[in-house]
Amino acid sequence: MDSRIRLAFLALIVAQAAHSIEEYVFRLFDVLAPARFISGLLSRDLARGFAIANIALVLFGVWCYAARVRHGRRSARSLAWFWALLELGNGIGHSAFALAGGGYFPGVATAPFLLGISVYLIARLSAAPVSPAPR
Repeated sequence: MDSRIRLAFLALIVAQAAHSIEEYVFRLFDVLAPARFISGLLSRDLARGFAIANIALVLFGVWCYAARVRHGRRSARSLAWFWALLELGNGIGHSAFALAGGGYFPGVATAPFLLGISVYLIARLSAAPVSPAPR
């Protein structure tokens, strides 16, 4: 896995962290039923539950980078594809909600970063040869 893929992956996780902060500040859990549901599973206080879910998501991304992608482990390519597609969908979803509502939707300000970085990462992953990786 080349350095551009590793850097793009890390940038995607940083963008997700910023995205999570935007969603929290503008209370996505109050306007999107799936966010409210997941938040409610983790805490009676929806803000706390949402924070827990997003911190766990970002920490998982950091772990994926630090333990797998950075070292080019066997699972690195699959994890990079997972995150690239997840964040592509995330960026598209927030943009679609904003367009459908005709205004701001929590998370739409950072959605272009998710979209741009995920598209770049997908392009790099698609162009990169598949090579054996260390365990």
